[in-house]
Amino acid sequence: MNPGDRVRVDRADRTYEGVLLPSSTDDNLVVKLDGGYNVGIDRDDADIEVLDEDVYEIDGSDTEDEDENAGADSEIEFNDDLPTISLISTGGTIASTVDYRTGAVTAQFDAEDVLRAVPDLAGRANYRGRVVANILSENMEPPIWQELAQAVFEEIEAGADGVVVMHGTDTMQYSASALAFMLETPVPIVFTGSQRSADRPSSDNVMNAVSAVEAAKSDCAEVLVCMHASESDDTCALHRGTRVRKNHTSRRDAFETIGAEPLGTVDYDAEEVTFRRDHQERGEAELELTAELENDVELLKFTPGMDPTFLDVVEGAGGLVIEGTGLGHVHTDLIPRIEELIDDGTTVVMTSQCLGGRVCDRVYDTGRDLLDAGVIEAGDTLPGTAKVKLMWALANEASAEEAMQTSLAGELQERSVPWE
Repeated sequence: MNPGDRVRVDRADRTYEGVLLPSSTDDNLVVKLDGGYNVGIDRDDADIEVLDEDVYEIDGSDTEDEDENAGADSEIEFNDDLPTISLISTGGTIASTVDYRTGAVTAQFDAEDVLRAVPDLAGRANYRGRVVANILSENMEPPIWQELAQAVFEEIEAGADGVVVMHGTDTMQYSASALAFMLETPVPIVFTGSQRSADRPSSDNVMNAVSAVEAAKSDCAEVLVCMHASESDDTCALHRGTRVRKNHTSRRDAFETIGAEPLGTVDYDAEEVTFRRDHQERGEAELELTAELENDVELLKFTPGMDPTFLDVVEGAGGLVIEGTGLGHVHTDLIPRIEELIDDGTTVVMTSQCLGGRVCDRVYDTGRDLLDAGVIEAGDTLPGTAKVKLMWALANEASAEEAMQTSLAGELQERSVPWE
């Protein structure tokens, strides 16, 4: 009897039937009922019958500690008539369950566990499972981006027709941006996750995972983020990895494309992928990995009353991205200190705290003074994306200034449309 098996449990004149979930103790069973709720049952008082064993033939072991199985991979039996999709796990809520000892959500599923938890994935593709990390996404770090990019590169090089990256939602936009700059890809790379863990009745993990696999089979060879398009279980949106932002803490449709419509959608019931905007098509690019990063780059939000000495924390840093107000402004008292940083070799880039529009420091005196100090405008590049891009540009481009003012992966739009 293993997690993923369908079981019938008789206990105290009651019968429970559902899917066996991993449990944090050997004393209890956790069963996901058909209605979506979970029940915990004392093993000593239960009569258990396995109705259907896990349909997936997987080589691998369960993971209890963060990163224990990082770098592990496995294969599931192949069908020559189906495309091959690589499932890469980094942890996060889509690969999480409730720890019934503490009641908290913990990342403890690897890629194979997700296949067990989402039977609807069966028959859609051949799957290769690979674990890069097993962490909640607040623990994501740039070196893991590099490991992830290397893993994706190797999977595509080995013949994967698409890649799905399972990732926590809190920092997904940063990781998606990082891979968009690090990789030239001939196939889709689709990030997905869930706002609610797999063992909760309102979990969005099944629809997001299935839709991500459908997107990974599509003709859009870009880095995408696939998440619910609304609170309903009908459509997932496909966001360009460099233009997406998580805009709500808990809604299932938390992710939005900023400054434009999503690139496309996945109709969950019809299993249909539709693209509405121009995108790089499958096979157009040659696979290439450029994963070097300048890690000493910071992102700073300006607020009224900020002391200029606050900038001392980035003294000697390779780069600084500032979230300025409006068109890209800070208090005039900060400008001399910013100029000193630039003179000492720190590349300083200006973005805006506003969700719509773009930086333009030629309108007001403060903006012109910032330009005279050597600050680089980032147009309508999102602040988080700008930080990742600057990390990549400082390590790989001859001119970081030119790179920050050029669209490399769809992050910098030619024009800003009115905010709706």
